Amino acid sequence: MFYRASLQAAAALASLSLLAGCGLLSDSSSETDQQITVGTTSSPSTLDPAAAWDGSWELMRNVFQTLVSFPTGSTSPEPDAADSCTFTDETSMAYRCTLRKNLKFSNGEKIDAEAVKHSIDRIRTIKVKGGPLGMLGSLDRVETKGDDEVIFHLNKSDATFPFILATPAMSLVAPGEYPKDKLRSDGKVTGSGPYLLESYTPKKISELTKNPDYKGFANRKNNAVTIRYFDDSASMVNALKKKEIDATYRGLTAEEVVSLEDNKSDNNGLQIVETVGADIRFLVFNPQDPAAGNPAVRRAIAQLVNRDALVAKVYQGTAEPLYSMVPKGIAGHTTSFFDTFGDPSEARARSILTKAGITEPVKMTFWFTTDRYGSSTAPEFAELKRQLEESGLFEITLKSAPWTAFQEGFTKGKYPVFGRGWFPDFPDPDNFIAPFVGKESVTGTPYLNAEITDELLPSSRQESDRGAVSKHFEQAQQILVEDVRLLPLWQGKLYVAAGEDIGGGERALDPQTVMQLWELYRKTSW
Repeated sequence: MFYRASLQAAAALASLSLLAGCGLLSDSSSETDQQITVGTTSSPSTLDPAAAWDGSWELMRNVFQTLVSFPTGSTSPEPDAADSCTFTDETSMAYRCTLRKNLKFSNGEKIDAEAVKHSIDRIRTIKVKGGPLGMLGSLDRVETKGDDEVIFHLNKSDATFPFILATPAMSLVAPGEYPKDKLRSDGKVTGSGPYLLESYTPKKISELTKNPDYKGFANRKNNAVTIRYFDDSASMVNALKKKEIDATYRGLTAEEVVSLEDNKSDNNGLQIVETVGADIRFLVFNPQDPAAGNPAVRRAIAQLVNRDALVAKVYQGTAEPLYSMVPKGIAGHTTSFFDTFGDPSEARARSILTKAGITEPVKMTFWFTTDRYGSSTAPEFAELKRQLEESGLFEITLKSAPWTAFQEGFTKGKYPVFGRGWFPDFPDPDNFIAPFVGKESVTGTPYLNAEITDELLPSSRQESDRGAVSKHFEQAQQILVEDVRLLPLWQGKLYVAAGEDIGGGERALDPQTVMQLWELYRKTSW
């Protein structure tokens, strides 16, 4: 969940001042007035950062600190618990951070260099399956100098390392409360972030209050936040309409977004704030399958898929077509698949297959998961099947499985073609290429391409100016187009629905598209 020259999502948010005309935050607002309730369908799977590589980051961003983070409006990591951080060499292999003075955890423990080392080292010691250990592949060791200096020594050049440190998985934890060799198991949180977690009921509710000892960049515009976790979006939207919650984030369906946008007069003044998202969906082709392993078959599918029809019919405009693995808003984004294949064409697809000696309809099985990417996944694959079969060139069988079984299946190479999604860990093009190539591809199907893994990625990681690496990733994307081992389909849009008296939504999403709850406030009228 990942992981992110840089994403412009936060800056792209439409101003939430549209929600309530000319309301302003009043200095005289009572503490009660500045209690905000947010609803989401994404509840944490863990409270321990050493196990978190998923939607748990939403809560962690607000109760923990990281050495560097993304202050509102920033698109690259800047100091948070650190006073300063910088690479000490030109090859991006040593990253040094000096801590802010007089920081402490909510239990009174001092935040010093040893606490930082403890927080990072335990991720590598505990090695939680499916946890964030995979993000630290370039880290060799953590060195401390005195109480306030930490040096991260890398085993290879990696200019994306500051972005990794900015993820909530790298949150700083109190050594006295978080064992070095196992996860914390008492259901509590000890951090140094903007809020304290006063109480937590799994899959139900989190109660957050201001941390009086917090020292960081967050300008908290409310006094307390309640997060309610809903099993489904319908009940969440119903609670919003009844004013039982003030805002929603994560979980709105396409139909609900459209309804809220089109029926404003019937929705008690509720409004929608939209931004470009960085989550993507794509098809993965297994090269070991006789059909999917044939480049002509893959190219023919790429020539037929109509992304415009897909997002219009299934997602009703709440997603947008994607023509490269690097989405819009990220440095290095291209439209390479469109540049190569152009508009969907049955004639060109037929020609591709005929030249490869394929004259009969190609029979293939497409797999998707039923419980990972939302209720629209099944209709999405039904539309893909319709498009391909309408050409007369393919016969598609659809199969599905719950995520656990689905994940086991694709990692064992059982599926010829399957759908995957990617929620980035950080806003950098590296995070949209590197995870999908090499022997340990997160898709479960090794993708060996020496030019990408041995030349383009290592070269780009030596460049600390991430705005200067676009050419590397443009090259990498062209290779992906030529192979068509991965076929990008669409990228999502993000929506915050809120009452007309709630402000701050235009600043509430950081470049990792994680909610910064401190930006939300209740407006008062003129």
